[in-house]
Amino acid sequence: MLESLSNSLQKALGKLRAKGKLTDDDVQAAMREVRLALLSADVSVKVVKEFVDRVRERAVGQEVQKSLTPGQQVVKIVYEELTDLMGGSEARLNMAAKPPTTVMLVGLQGAGKTTTIAKLALSFMRHQHRPLLVAADVYRPAAIKQLQVLGSQIDVPVFEMGNQADPVQIALKGREEAIRQGADVVLVDTAGRLHIDEQMMSELTRMEAAVKPDEILLVVDAMTGQDAVHVAKTFHDSLPISGVILTKLDGDTRGGAALTVRSVTGCPIKFIGLGEKIEPLEVFHPDRLASRILGMGDVLSLIERAQETVDAEKAQEMEQKLRTAQFTLDDFRDWMKQVQNLGPLDQVLKMIPGMNKLKGIENVKVDDSRFRRIDAIISSMTKEERQNPSVMNASRRRRVAMGSGVVVRDVNQVLNQFEQMQQMMKRFSGGGLGKRLGRKGAMNALKSSFGDLGLPGAGGQMPSLGGALGGSSEVKRQHRKKKKR
Repeated sequence: MLESLSNSLQKALGKLRAKGKLTDDDVQAAMREVRLALLSADVSVKVVKEFVDRVRERAVGQEVQKSLTPGQQVVKIVYEELTDLMGGSEARLNMAAKPPTTVMLVGLQGAGKTTTIAKLALSFMRHQHRPLLVAADVYRPAAIKQLQVLGSQIDVPVFEMGNQADPVQIALKGREEAIRQGADVVLVDTAGRLHIDEQMMSELTRMEAAVKPDEILLVVDAMTGQDAVHVAKTFHDSLPISGVILTKLDGDTRGGAALTVRSVTGCPIKFIGLGEKIEPLEVFHPDRLASRILGMGDVLSLIERAQETVDAEKAQEMEQKLRTAQFTLDDFRDWMKQVQNLGPLDQVLKMIPGMNKLKGIENVKVDDSRFRRIDAIISSMTKEERQNPSVMNASRRRRVAMGSGVVVRDVNQVLNQFEQMQQMMKRFSGGGLGKRLGRKGAMNALKSSFGDLGLPGAGGQMPSLGGALGGSSEVKRQHRKKKKR
């Protein structure tokens, strides 16, 4: 996500970090590289000029000159300006004082609007809301059917009136149906076009006037860069767009749309879509994305993701088993499933501060097939073998390999991973795992969880995973203070 922009900015600012004193020439050289990095990321020329001017003005001021670490102070300034450029703070949804809250999703065809509406429904369900999906796209073939399929996958009802009805009437009747069913959120899927035209805008304007939605969210494809910004501006000129959803952001290595949409249109980015799986949209946090772009990690998002996906009771039960040396292969399999729920390993690693500096970390990829293979191997064992892996002799290993469709080497690897993890977790479970892992321990933890992934060696460069997660309570405390203010 925004990889090329991130690499370019980190390279430009990295030269300043180690300097004890900065000259005007140092700042000017760094700003030239920052300007080139942003232009290469498809950020508009006007936005780049204003951004660089603001950073340069602050970077040659007293706050930097009097700082003990002027290079780091400049990085802090860039971080703050990046955060402001993307909106400053999280933009919340406008909820109706009297339910149901009505949300219209608009956008061009191909931006992922129908899939996004299902993801948005999941986001509402996460907060105990009851959404209803309304199929008001009567033009695209199979659009209604696609929404019905997605609705059945996430267990959300879909209201439709066929592809001959007037979309405005569908939206109005959908709202009435939501009230009848007791749904408190109505999500209206409108028709997209291959380009913006008068007929499209006229229909959306009529629908907005009739339904009076609480939110009109524009869905744009982040990978289209400045085209996404132009689309956002054109829609905003015709409709009272209240927010933007950027889809496919994980496939966008440049970042032009993410950095420019707010500045050009005045519309905040409210959600981002990552991956093709039907899972909740992520709330857009400008400060967290700025932190990730500059290689400073995103511990808060990692903590939130863990809180949402990790079963606390199972984790506590697992810790107790580790303390009493009762950790089995069944428990190991449960652990792997919880780790898998956190998301792709490469994304999780990049949320840890300093991890981006580890040589070779960009090549770390783990697909679901590895988890499925481990699950198949453990499932092919008898109950006795899962409870007591020490009985796994050569003939048993061959039998398990045949039963799970792998080679003996794969079985050996899983057993070795289990043993390494068992030893490591037993060692640290008594006194704060997060604070005691350290550099090599962090790498060993990753290796024991994921096996031979081609992870680079620590070599003294590995940042402390334990330090990142061990300090999570303090990070959360500071975050709560900030929100209260």
